[in-house]
Amino acid sequence: MAEIRGDRVTLRPATAADEPAFGAILGEPDVAAWWGAYSPERLRAELFDNEESVTFAIVLESDVIGLVTYWEENEPDYRHAGIDIALATACQNRGLGSETLALLARHLFDERGHHRLTIDPAVANTRAIRSYEKVGFRPVGIMRLYERSLDGTWRDGLLMDLLRDELVS
Repeated sequence: MAEIRGDRVTLRPATAADEPAFGAILGEPDVAAWWGAYSPERLRAELFDNEESVTFAIVLESDVIGLVTYWEENEPDYRHAGIDIALATACQNRGLGSETLALLARHLFDERGHHRLTIDPAVANTRAIRSYEKVGFRPVGIMRLYERSLDGTWRDGLLMDLLRDELVS
């Protein structure tokens, strides 16, 4: 799989060499609040050894500043892709997440042939929701008690989707 280059960020296929950077990013309190606790084993299982998803390192200049992953539903009558993103706290609020999502969305639409993409932030993650809306994602509905938070309580998720013609470049 080739790199995807944007104006500021490059998405390159993740390798085992990215594990320490990903672990550090996912361990940041402001990231872990939304992604949960990651052990090295969980990181490897979900991001590297998972044949059902593809993970890219988000690179700014020469630094890994985050990760973005996608999975695909290939059943022809339901074909679409889902996306997750984690960005280092120091790189948030700079438009880098939105640029990353737009790059990946364009790839999934143009190269992978999808017509719809989904993403599912926690309802309380307003920063992420604003970033996703900048790319063109729209709220679809609330998924009640969707995911477990770090403190063990259940929280709601917001299902958002993006159709090919709605992508804001």
